[in-house]
Amino acid sequence: MNVTDIKAIAFDTGGTVLDWHSGICRALQAAGERRGLKADWHAVTNDYRRRAMKGIVGQIRPAFNMDDVHREALGPALEAAGLQALTAEDRADIFNAWHQLDAWPDFAAALTRLRQRYPVVSFTMLPTALVIDVSRRNGFVWDAVISCEMGGTYKPHRDAYLTTSQWLNLAPASILMVACHNFDLDAARAAGYRTAFVARPLEWGPEGPPDPVPNPAHDIIVPGFDALAQRLGA
Repeated sequence: MNVTDIKAIAFDTGGTVLDWHSGICRALQAAGERRGLKADWHAVTNDYRRRAMKGIVGQIRPAFNMDDVHREALGPALEAAGLQALTAEDRADIFNAWHQLDAWPDFAAALTRLRQRYPVVSFTMLPTALVIDVSRRNGFVWDAVISCEMGGTYKPHRDAYLTTSQWLNLAPASILMVACHNFDLDAARAAGYRTAFVARPLEWGPEGPPDPVPNPAHDIIVPGFDALAQRLGA
């Protein structure tokens, strides 16, 4: 891949940019300890995440967004872990933690470097309001936020990628999709994008990510965001 062919960079945001596991795990554990409850908080966090992803991935024009899915998935995840004693206040604190997530430590500096050379957008299944909140919290600026809720079609559906390229007024081959998930990158590549896999081995906490081995077909495979910026000449 010739980096001069890249005219914009699109970042998956949940998991790739944001450390959702640590933030949600802390919120669950804090709520549980207030009520004298014990659990494998890492396992509960990951079960919650899986339920939420199942409710949003590939949706077409749903009457809900991922905030709604996070609310709806929390109850069943708590019930499955025997944590029904958590109150409505506790559950609100856990839900609100999604809007207060920290980014991975190596992202902000790389974003600043990359934006000196390329337009950089958040292309995400997360709600627009959530991305605004976490971006302000972490002090980074996008050239645009493109949430799947805007177009009504959620990744990895092909139309999500084609709509984003249309809105950017760029051919798909001019856009580099960056993620730590093969399913997202594979779908982006099938839609004509260039792809970059950035490893996030702690995304799912001690359990490790479910799909950690990058597809060798990706144009760029790097261990972190500093390496990505270097590869892209930023």
